[in-house]
Amino acid sequence: MVTSRRWLFLALLGLSAAACERSAQQQGTAPPPPEVDVVLASRASATVTQDLPGRLQAWRSAQVRARVEGIVEKRLFEEGSDVREGSPLFRIDSRTYQTAADSARADLVVARRTVDRYRPLLDIKAVSQQEFDLAEAKWKQAEAALAKAELDLANTSVPAPISGRVGRAQVTEGALVGRGEPTLLATIEQIDPIYVNFTQSNAELLRLQQAVRAGRLKQANQSRVELVLDDGSIYKFPGKLLFSDMAVDPSTGSVALRAAFPNPQRELLPGLFVNIRFNQAQADDAIVLPQRAVQMSPRGATVMVVDEKGQVTPRPVKTAGMNGGNWIISEGLQGKEQVIVNGLQKLRPGVPVKPVPWNPAPAAQAPEKR
Repeated sequence: MVTSRRWLFLALLGLSAAACERSAQQQGTAPPPPEVDVVLASRASATVTQDLPGRLQAWRSAQVRARVEGIVEKRLFEEGSDVREGSPLFRIDSRTYQTAADSARADLVVARRTVDRYRPLLDIKAVSQQEFDLAEAKWKQAEAALAKAELDLANTSVPAPISGRVGRAQVTEGALVGRGEPTLLATIEQIDPIYVNFTQSNAELLRLQQAVRAGRLKQANQSRVELVLDDGSIYKFPGKLLFSDMAVDPSTGSVALRAAFPNPQRELLPGLFVNIRFNQAQADDAIVLPQRAVQMSPRGATVMVVDEKGQVTPRPVKTAGMNGGNWIISEGLQGKEQVIVNGLQKLRPGVPVKPVPWNPAPAAQAPEKR
């Protein structure tokens, strides 16, 4: 009986020691606070920018059309190539027009000789003044008919109206063109430089003007604009704002604008949808944060900061527009706060974290922390 009690006591003692050992091991291997990327909120001057959707349009565009009726004999250009103004693009069968020009030229010779023969006869009253005037009128008609015939003959060779890049041919050899109306043969476009047409909300424009008048913002140079491509990258050549329309479109409540961009490599093609980024105003003593640091919800904008205790604290803020790909913060931050940029999805208020300065260059290549 004593022996069984002794074994029971030893077993309980061993279990208690094992539990204490596991507890000690767990306390010794507790995970450290997670690292989060932070930026230091600092005040500086910033430019308020806006991204607006736009569409590319050729600088100049010309439709090549047949001016005379006939059969297309040959296409004289390569589709998609650059052509110079005046270079022939199509050749139309000219035999009928050559015959008409020869006939008009012969009629002109006859009319001129008739006038030359009548002139001395008019002096001796061998012909009447009316007969001489009629002969002169026929001479003028013959000159006009020859000019029209020579023009039609020249139009059988269809030239390029402007220099630029020609698209695909709309007709093939053997097609009958020019019957009834001028037939579209091809289109030439000049795309260096290239236009971008876009619109701006009139309500947003008025809001900015009021902020400038109130002194909260300053007028910025709006002549220089940037083009944002589909992948978010900035086009390497800056553009220039050409004009802003003088009227508001009543159907959309917006104002039409146009900018021009250099396009030496022909990378930008007409019809492409892009975003235009241009300066709206200048904000002094503003805080600029990366876009990923600001969380948007129906209740407003929020950022997560690391407080003095090293814990996560939410902070509601107000935004005053964009600065490129960053938010401009107008209220909610005083400066010097450590604002969390990455790893926001798994953070909760009050959780201790280890702040690490954010390096935007590696962050652009590495995946965002979750």
